[in-house]
Amino acid sequence: MPRAKSPTIAAPAGVACDLLSPHSVRQRFEGSAHLIRLAVVAAAFVVLFLLLRRAVVPAGFGQYGHFRPAALKEIAAREPVFAGREACAGCHDEIVQAKSKGPHANVGCEACHGALGAHANDPSALKPTLPVAVHLCPTCHEADAAKPKSFPQVVSLTHSGGASCVDCHNAHQPKL
Repeated sequence: MPRAKSPTIAAPAGVACDLLSPHSVRQRFEGSAHLIRLAVVAAAFVVLFLLLRRAVVPAGFGQYGHFRPAALKEIAAREPVFAGREACAGCHDEIVQAKSKGPHANVGCEACHGALGAHANDPSALKPTLPVAVHLCPTCHEADAAKPKSFPQVVSLTHSGGASCVDCHNAHQPKL
């Protein structure tokens, strides 16, 4: 049975050149050492990236989206820091009743007074401090074109003349 011929390419002066001969392969890669070095460096970067990724990315990442699955357990194990409106109403019913008739009826107590879960669990453990109205009220009520026209807004620097908001307004029923 005759042996299959190797592919040939046209060579100058009609000389056939065998593509798979060791001499031909050596000629083809002659002067390409820089390309081989580049391929080795690129492969090293890929391996380094994969090793770093394995070391840095937590196990299970991507299982439930772009966060760590263990984060759900960690967050669930934390003690709640907010008490909620119902906890405030248990002791401060008169304030809750007054607030329910005013424009801040839908604003939670802790939106202004901060997280008070520890105070709700043990009132003697944490004594809440009154917020500084001149800093707190403009957080929501500073004039801003992005807010609806019906929302109460002021330019705090000119509105109060330097006085605190609570000098003129009751924080739980802020109408004058």
